[in-house]
Amino acid sequence: MKIELGADVLKDNNLAAAYNRRLFKNHKTLVINIMSSPGAGKTTLLEETIKVLRGDLTVAVIEGDLATDRDAERLRSLGIKTVQINTVGGCHLDARMIAKTLPEFELENIDILFIENIGNLVCPSGYDLGQDYKVVLLSVPEGNDKIPKYPVMFRRTDLTIINKIDLLPYVSFSVEEAEKDLEAINPAAQLKILSAKTGEGLENWVNWIREAYRQCTEH
Repeated sequence: MKIELGADVLKDNNLAAAYNRRLFKNHKTLVINIMSSPGAGKTTLLEETIKVLRGDLTVAVIEGDLATDRDAERLRSLGIKTVQINTVGGCHLDARMIAKTLPEFELENIDILFIENIGNLVCPSGYDLGQDYKVVLLSVPEGNDKIPKYPVMFRRTDLTIINKIDLLPYVSFSVEEAEKDLEAINPAAQLKILSAKTGEGLENWVNWIREAYRQCTEH
């Protein structure tokens, strides 16, 4: 018996992603999928980003975690519509999970939808959620080996953020080395360097979002 192994094992996910993408496009909602290791600072970055954007743009969040809604509650405290997805052990979000949450949002009234993915530098990279952009967050305490050790994640992202640069004096991390590693793996990826805690460099990230939103609404 001949067994064909070429079937698309992600077929159902990709169909759901296409559905999500059409829905987002029809409502001109910019969708950004944020990924990282646990503890890299995704939620803190979202908190500080939302504080800047909410004056003139309507923001919502899909929050992914294995368990609890602690991060979601942090975002809800800012007055932001946030829907929690608990995977109960699953290491990533998929497009079908995202699709199930969408009836809870009024997409016609949402300018930017952030998806905070499960903390994991492996599984989330392989799943299209229907987003406009994939962003990966790398914090300086993680060290310089993450980009070479997890090339698929960094190869598939549109933007890499180096976070927690306020800790550079206290840890062994070279921004220049990270830039070279990213250039070797993904020359097309953009790079932003910031500290969500102190706000240094945050403006460059926010300006990137605003430009992405402008492009989204023009098409």
